[in-house]
Amino acid sequence: MENAVALAKYSFGMGDRFAQQGRAQLAACAKAAALGAEIIPVWNKSNREHMIVGSKPPSVRAEADAAVAALGWTKPYHVDADHINLGTVEGFLTASDFFTLDVADSIGKSAEPDAVDAFVQRHGDFGGAFGLTREKVHKAAVKYLFAAEDAGRIYRRIESARGAGTFVTEVSCDETDAPQTPDELLVILAALADQKIPAQTIAPKFTGRFNKGVDYVGDPAQFEREFLDDIAVIAHAVKEFGLPANLKLSVHSGSDKFSIYPAIRRAMQSTGAGVHLKTAGTTWLEELIGLAEAGGEGLAMAKLVYAEAFAHSAELCAPYAAVIDIHEASLPSPATVNEWSATDYASALRHDQGNPAFNANLRQLLHVGYKVAAKLGESYLRMVRECEESVARNVTENLFDRHIARVFL
Repeated sequence: MENAVALAKYSFGMGDRFAQQGRAQLAACAKAAALGAEIIPVWNKSNREHMIVGSKPPSVRAEADAAVAALGWTKPYHVDADHINLGTVEGFLTASDFFTLDVADSIGKSAEPDAVDAFVQRHGDFGGAFGLTREKVHKAAVKYLFAAEDAGRIYRRIESARGAGTFVTEVSCDETDAPQTPDELLVILAALADQKIPAQTIAPKFTGRFNKGVDYVGDPAQFEREFLDDIAVIAHAVKEFGLPANLKLSVHSGSDKFSIYPAIRRAMQSTGAGVHLKTAGTTWLEELIGLAEAGGEGLAMAKLVYAEAFAHSAELCAPYAAVIDIHEASLPSPATVNEWSATDYASALRHDQGNPAFNANLRQLLHVGYKVAAKLGESYLRMVRECEESVARNVTENLFDRHIARVFL
């Protein structure tokens, strides 16, 4: 399975809640290119994010195209319909050329027994690869075969609208309760191949917590072993099942996971594998930092966003309960924040773990608090535009210095 549209070896998913930072984001990839590293930008936005901020999928394409034109970017770039399913894909069909098929809700749903038996008959124990037995294959097929079939249904809808080979396909299994083991990943990839899905990236759930906007919570050494095992599984699956040669791992909620970036980098260096690192809300947080550092009305807007997020924390946190850990007692009161200087606000929010003023609880609350800015509407967007220099500088520095340079350079 090969594609006319092929995702490069190293790619970087960039989220932009309010479609204001496309040029600043692309500038980070341009800095890498100037140093000889090709990091392909992928602008990603989910249906949930569009619904919260009141935007439509074509706005992401417009932002990406405008940024590319402004910076004279001549390398590939993509627009990702992030975490779509059969019920949400329609609005993305024309504007996106990268589709993340989210099948997490289908994991654990039982496929037809005859389909499971046929899968086991077809693949057996995969020759005992990765410790698989026929019993393990059957158990994994019961758990994951329906999800693969669901991915097939979504893929075929996209293919019918856009044509084969004209888009990048990613399959996402990460938003589940339990991580996939390497042998389960092999079964998943075999099932995707059976569905004739030319997946170019696969996003499994890894061990540990990938909370929004903060560092990885878990054992980096265990993550590294798991990551290397998954790379080996992908290499085997490409050879055995005819999946695209550029198939690679995708790390979701990958922004700010500083403690595992060395592991990812070592794994790529030792195996020659690529990676897709998907980020999202880290850019929105840099907007707030940029507003604060601009002072005056910008700082006042940043303080207002925090006050409203604090007042509506339960509502804002509910959809993200599985991927945030906020200790409410460690959140400063809005009255306290209102007395902060620009430096105080930026120091509390910026992800600098060496700064004693950094507050991971505040950062997580504001990460999920973009709904507040969405409700503020044009008043928020006007302030972002007025503080463009400060905001853009922070966005670019964050993506390049704390993300791209640490993983890819």
